Amino acid sequence: MRSTGIRRTLVALGVGALALTACGSDGDAADGKTRITVNCMPPKSAKVDRQFFEEETAAFEKKNPDIDVVPHDAFPCQDPKTFDAKLAGGQMEDVFYTYFTDARHVVDINQAADLTPYVKELKSYSTIQQQLRDIYTVDGKVYGIPRTGYSMGLIYNRELFQKAGLDPDAPPATWDEVRTAAKKIAALGDGVVGYADYSAQNQGGWHFTAELYSQGGDVVSADGKNATVDTPEGRAVLQTLHDMRWKDESMGSKQLLVINDAQQMMGSGKLGMYLAAPDNIPILVKEKGAAYKNIAIAPMPGGKATLVGGDGYMFGKKATPEQIRAGLKWLDHMFLTPGDGFLGDYARAKQNDAPVGLPEPRLFTGAADAEDQQAKQANANVPVENYQAFLDGNQKLEMKIEPPHAQQLYSVLDGVVSAVLTKEDADIDQLLKDASGKIDGILSRS
Repeated sequence: MRSTGIRRTLVALGVGALALTACGSDGDAADGKTRITVNCMPPKSAKVDRQFFEEETAAFEKKNPDIDVVPHDAFPCQDPKTFDAKLAGGQMEDVFYTYFTDARHVVDINQAADLTPYVKELKSYSTIQQQLRDIYTVDGKVYGIPRTGYSMGLIYNRELFQKAGLDPDAPPATWDEVRTAAKKIAALGDGVVGYADYSAQNQGGWHFTAELYSQGGDVVSADGKNATVDTPEGRAVLQTLHDMRWKDESMGSKQLLVINDAQQMMGSGKLGMYLAAPDNIPILVKEKGAAYKNIAIAPMPGGKATLVGGDGYMFGKKATPEQIRAGLKWLDHMFLTPGDGFLGDYARAKQNDAPVGLPEPRLFTGAADAEDQQAKQANANVPVENYQAFLDGNQKLEMKIEPPHAQQLYSVLDGVVSAVLTKEDADIDQLLKDASGKIDGILSRS
């Protein structure tokens, strides 16, 4: 699932995938340059972002006069309805955008170039977090380069915490603490809801997965062949939601919510907590009426793991060695240089009123991370202290990607979560048993 966009929020990317036209290139321009086609260029409607992208591409070509970059744009970066068709038809760009969950699939259908012999030429590769690099590594071979990443956390309203007698600098760290805090916040009355969760449009299944991870559980077995939701951890997730909804009455009476509902509630000051990634924060402020000073984020309760997502670039199967080398140089320049490039020029982002100082994306490790964080802090225009708990706590959590066939599984789990939140007498054991059988069926057909 997307967080709000599953991509960096230095600038409000309205970036895109492409129409079904022939997109690859033969690698050799008429002037002897190596030509690469790339996608995910911001559309013309995103004027500032497009300007930045064009400026950085021109700067790259000036530094590398032997490379010709041909960017393509549309919206969104990747259209799931056309993605496989473009790959199979040889219509994908030489360097193309993917979600983390696409990596193994693209490799399995034999449409990805093996980058292993070339990746040592990517200056930044060793500085990228190992957990993110692993996402694009299949059977020991590298097939893609991460560009951004996000992880789920607990967004909360500091003002409501204070009104409810809670310490906004000590957010809940366990699900029992979430439940206690939600009861106190809901007790404020006046339509205030303590905790909200999604339960429609596959988003309920997405959040169930995140909550299951946080309890130490999983949706499918390690070999991807069997469901693992009918477990004590799965029951714990649903029992907590059931008790908050029906016993504590801290989740409000309106259910079947989706992300926009929670954002509207939080932006209007009527919601205490909900699960999301840091890229929700500027949306809450710029679109929903919240103030940066009142919105904070903590790590996922439970202390076990957090669901992560993000994106990166892969290379077409027919890309030549020269195109692969050129594409890796382009990625280094555009996205993987701490404090610089399209995503990392924080001074430029600040000048254009984009939020700088959010706790994610956090792509790098070691000295590169320190350099990136220093540049970000020097240009911060949001209250970074509100995100410190998230930064500190995330270091202790396992980072887990979404399960295989995520959308199909989420559709099944949507029904489980919605039943628990709309029926007080919902049979949790039977719901999990039925869901397990349906998931096994999906996995057996893959």
